Amino acid sequence: MTVSARGHGHSINGQAQTTNGVVIQMSGWKGGNKPPRPRVWAEERYVDVWGGELWIDVLKSTLEYGLAPKSWTDYLYLSVGGTLSNAGISGQAFNHGPQISNVYELDVVTGKGEVLTCSEDENTELFHAVLGGLGQFGIITRARISLEPAPKMVRWIRVLYSNFSAFTSDQEHLISLHAEPSNQKFDYVEGFVIVDEGLINNWRSSLLSPQNPVKISTLFPSGGVLYCLEIAKNYHESTVQTIDQEVEFLLKKLNFISTSVFTTDLLYVDFLDRVHKAELKLRSKGLWEVPHPWLNLFIPSSKIAEFDKGVFKGILGNKTSGPILIYPMNKNKWDHRSSVVTPDEGVFYLVALLRSALDNGEETQSLEYLNNQNRQILRYCDEAGIKVKRYLPHYTTQQEWMDHFGNKWDRFYEMKMEFDPRHILASGQRIFTPTFPSSSNMPS
Repeated sequence: MTVSARGHGHSINGQAQTTNGVVIQMSGWKGGNKPPRPRVWAEERYVDVWGGELWIDVLKSTLEYGLAPKSWTDYLYLSVGGTLSNAGISGQAFNHGPQISNVYELDVVTGKGEVLTCSEDENTELFHAVLGGLGQFGIITRARISLEPAPKMVRWIRVLYSNFSAFTSDQEHLISLHAEPSNQKFDYVEGFVIVDEGLINNWRSSLLSPQNPVKISTLFPSGGVLYCLEIAKNYHESTVQTIDQEVEFLLKKLNFISTSVFTTDLLYVDFLDRVHKAELKLRSKGLWEVPHPWLNLFIPSSKIAEFDKGVFKGILGNKTSGPILIYPMNKNKWDHRSSVVTPDEGVFYLVALLRSALDNGEETQSLEYLNNQNRQILRYCDEAGIKVKRYLPHYTTQQEWMDHFGNKWDRFYEMKMEFDPRHILASGQRIFTPTFPSSSNMPS
């Protein structure tokens, strides 16, 4: 039979499901023998966690020791094994790399039923294959994750741009500072696109009033698109006296609309868990348990302006039904030995269209419309020669998967035959077809 591991159920196209098999619920443990709680090794600065542990619970456990993981996802109610099977990215990735770049060791149950510990020094090939491996080689039952001293507070800042070139130039400048001392760089760099003026109130309400109040609608250019740079700086009680001047020094070098600075200070844990509050609001309105036809793309830096012109200012029009994230990352923070594929440039962008399909009679918010628009975006990229790589990928044929993995495919296939030769794991990804012996050959 086939076997799939399900974390907290956030895959988009049923990748954690299977037919004629078993789905193992890794999170939300009920009854029986519970998995061990996260074990923090304070002196060594790492934590051992069960593969089904949610990141929010990892955070709570490590904060008891004044420590925290270095790299995050925007939403913390995801399982450790789930994000490590993809990459795990957020605004810290430019500095620390994705979550898969911050793992020391894994325990994995392979498709052969072997329980193996793997790391840089032991079962190395399996270690790198599993990280970003979409569950194809084994189920992660334990991960050893790197920690750092946790800051107490965060200065959270949002500024607006009407010029896309200035926006991306500033983003790329900020991520180029990754090797600088901590007082000379931000700790978090993200951004998003505002194509719909109606979304501004939502976006606006989560932060304090701008230092120089202005009517946002007056900022919309004729093209109808604004860009928001979202940045954050961590600090402790010991650095509270210098945070203002550090932030001012960094902001002086940016070219945002001067009247559009939104800023607030909040606890580190509240900053990391910010998306959960939005989730609770959506749940209260019945808007959470709806289809999410998300599209996540890695785009080479050299093509991001072309993507802006064709998609943000073209295909999307002036209506969207969810956030559109955009931020750059440094490729040298990603281990090329992992199974993840990224564009072949030193800097590439995540563009994440995180939209919700609503059955409210409005055609532009229907599931069919949004899926068609996603296909249109991918077709545009193909025709324009924009060599995107999909994050949280979904394909239905092996040829499409071979194209996706490119020069990593042969190695990916070799690892599959080594650790899951019958293709029983994560068949919902539709990369390999399960192969079973005929019933006459099976043991009785």
